[in-house]
Amino acid sequence: MMRTRPLKVALLGCGVVGSEVARIMTTHADDLAARIGAPVELAGVAVRRPDKVRGGIDPALITTDATALVKRGDIDVVVEVIGGIEPARALITTAFEHGASVVSANKALLAQDGATLYAAAERHGQDLYYEAAVAGAIPLIRPLRESLAGDKINRVMGIVNGTTNFILDKMDSTGAGYQEALDEATALGYAEADPTADVEGFDAAAKAAILAGIAFHTRVRLDDVYREGMTEVTAADFASARQMGCTIKLLAICERAADGESVTARVHPAMIPLSHPLASVREAYNAVFVEAEAAGQLMFYGPGAGGSPTASAVLGDVVAVCRNRLNEATGPGESAYTQLPVSPMGDVVTRYHISLDVADKPGVLAQVATVFAEHGVSIDTVRQHGRQDGGGEASLVVVTHRAPDAALSGTVEALRKLDTVRGVASIMRVEGE
Repeated sequence: MMRTRPLKVALLGCGVVGSEVARIMTTHADDLAARIGAPVELAGVAVRRPDKVRGGIDPALITTDATALVKRGDIDVVVEVIGGIEPARALITTAFEHGASVVSANKALLAQDGATLYAAAERHGQDLYYEAAVAGAIPLIRPLRESLAGDKINRVMGIVNGTTNFILDKMDSTGAGYQEALDEATALGYAEADPTADVEGFDAAAKAAILAGIAFHTRVRLDDVYREGMTEVTAADFASARQMGCTIKLLAICERAADGESVTARVHPAMIPLSHPLASVREAYNAVFVEAEAAGQLMFYGPGAGGSPTASAVLGDVVAVCRNRLNEATGPGESAYTQLPVSPMGDVVTRYHISLDVADKPGVLAQVATVFAEHGVSIDTVRQHGRQDGGGEASLVVVTHRAPDAALSGTVEALRKLDTVRGVASIMRVEGE
C-alpha cells in the first residue's frame, strides 16, 4: 500500500542536470510514486542566481540559502549537483546531520574526500549514493557495489570522458589534428570553453579513483591516480596505431597487482587493438570494461554525460534511497576492508610504442637496442625508414614486450642522451591485448 505522506527532496543546484532532475520529478511524479511506494515531493531548490527563469519550477521553491534548506529537518533526500569541493562537502555532511540521505553526482569531491562522506553517512545512519558521478546514465556504480559484491574484480578499464573520446574519434576517422578536433567538440557543445579538466585527464582521474575504490574495496584518492592528458597525441600517432591494427583512446585503468597485494589507478592515452570492444566506442560515448574472476569480462556502454542521461542516474538513486527510507534501512556503505596500498606508476607493467627521430646512418639501431637491453626492456618489433625530405634523419619505431614503467622511463632517459637520437617523438602505452 502506498503511504500518503510524501518523501521530500531538496535539490542543490539547478543547472543542466539539476533542472532536468526537477523536470523528471514533476512530469513522472505518478510513476516515481508507484515505483517507490510513496509520493515524492520537490521541497526546495538552492541556486546562486534566484532571478534566472526556470521553467516548470515553482518560484516559491527557489532559495539561495542552501544551508538552511538542508537543515530543515523534514527533508528525506538531498540531491547535490553543484559540484566542486566546497560548499558541497559542508552541505552534504550537514544534510546527514539533520536526518537526510544524499544523492550526489560530485566526482571531484568523492575522489578527494569520499572517506569523510562515507563516515558521516554511517555515523548518522543515512545513505550516500552517487551513480551519476561516473559514466552518466550507464549503470556502473551499483553493479560494482552490489551485483559483483560476491566476485573478485581484477581490472576495470574504460573510456569515462565523452569529450576526449569525441576528439580522439574525430582525429582517427577524419585525420584531423588535435586542435581542429577540439574546435569541433567545442562548437557542438561537447567541450567546455576551458577544456583542461577533460583533455588533461583530471575528470577521468577522479572517476578512476572512485572506480578503483569500489572495485578493490580499498581507499583510492585522486592523488593516488597517475594522470596524463591527450593534448600531445598527433596524427602520426594514429598512423602508427593503424599500422599495428590499433586505435588510440584516453583510458582510465584500475587493476589489482598479480600478487593481489596492491592496486594501481591511472589515466593516459593508449593504443588499443581494434579487436577490443573499447576500440569501437565512438563519438562522445563512454564504455567500461570489467574483468572479474567468476563473471569474466563485462562491458558497460552508453552516454556518459549530458543533462538527461545524468539525471536518469540521479533519479535512479533517488528511487533507491527513498525505498530504503520507507523500509527504515540503508544501502551499502564504504567497503575498504582490504586496505591495499596503491602502487606508483613505475610498478605498472605494460607494452610500449616509442617513436624516435634518429640519425640516418649505420649502427644506430644497434645502439638503441643496446639501451633497451641495458634497462631490461625487451623489444618486440622495430620499424625504421628514412625521411622523405632527406636531411640525414630517420624515424625509428620500437614496440616493446611487457615491462615495468620505471624501466621504460629509464630507457627513454638514456635514449635522449645518445648523440644519434635527435628526439623522442612520442611514447604511448599499448593496452587491452
